[in-house]
Amino acid sequence: MAKLFLTLHVLVAVLAVGPVTVAASLFPGRARKTLQGWSEQGPEARLLHRVTKVYAAIGAAIPFLGILTAVAMGVVRDAWVVTSLVLTAVAAGLLLARIIPGQEEVLAVLNEDGRHSRPGTQPSADGDTEPVLRMLSLTTGVFSLLWAVVLVLMIVRPGSSTGA
Repeated sequence: MAKLFLTLHVLVAVLAVGPVTVAASLFPGRARKTLQGWSEQGPEARLLHRVTKVYAAIGAAIPFLGILTAVAMGVVRDAWVVTSLVLTAVAAGLLLARIIPGQEEVLAVLNEDGRHSRPGTQPSADGDTEPVLRMLSLTTGVFSLLWAVVLVLMIVRPGSSTGA
């Protein structure tokens, strides 16, 4: 069972974390260009937000499958597992409390009065969204870094009996 859980855990992690990270990372730049009138990338920003939300929901299975794997392997109390779970919870918290709501706040401005949703319109720069976009860029960077640390912990597994 451990091999099945581990396979599912890694599969869902690869298929969910990658798209969320890329979509969330691209969102601030695409939205900023649209708000400043440089390009018509509002539809792209909306798509990136949708990808972020959908793959975040799929990603909810990652810790569940990780815990099942850890139980099957008898490593639930190992420091690297506990640390990974804590970092995963922090990453999920950032995604749910800062990234997705921040994207929604920016999209509300993009959709305001249809100014930014019709081709050929010239959106004005909105100074109110710039702090949100900066926060999104920073938070997404931290989100990505947290997942990179979890990945290293999953590979190195300090104190592991495999000697890897």
